[in-house]
Amino acid sequence: QVQLVESGGGSVQPGASLRLSCVMSGFTWNTYAMAWFRQSPGKEREFVASIRWNADTQYFANAVKGRFAVARDKVKNTGYLHMSQLKPEDTAAYYCARDSGQRFTNSVFDIGRYEDWGQGTQVTVSS
Repeated sequence: QVQLVESGGGSVQPGASLRLSCVMSGFTWNTYAMAWFRQSPGKEREFVASIRWNADTQYFANAVKGRFAVARDKVKNTGYLHMSQLKPEDTAAYYCARDSGQRFTNSVFDIGRYEDWGQGTQVTVSS
């Protein structure tokens, strides 16, 4: 069993920064990558960013390139999403997800790639 718990969401003004955390527990030794997705009301869940757990490979959605960064602390078994220059269109529930590598035929941008998900943390950007 694997559990992912996000934290760090909140309500901020445009231009502000936030850092989301995702702590993994349980059977996580085979973690291949961690990704972040987001979902706004009435919209599909969309890819935001991902990071390989044992390499430096990172991917970002075009909408967040240059503003968001990802990191991971393997000792703490925790992933991070650093968000800066936040915009109202970044408002969404943010989810972290774990890729064990088993669903390698799915794209890293596809929700079907990821076996385990957190419960989500809300980010609201408004003036």
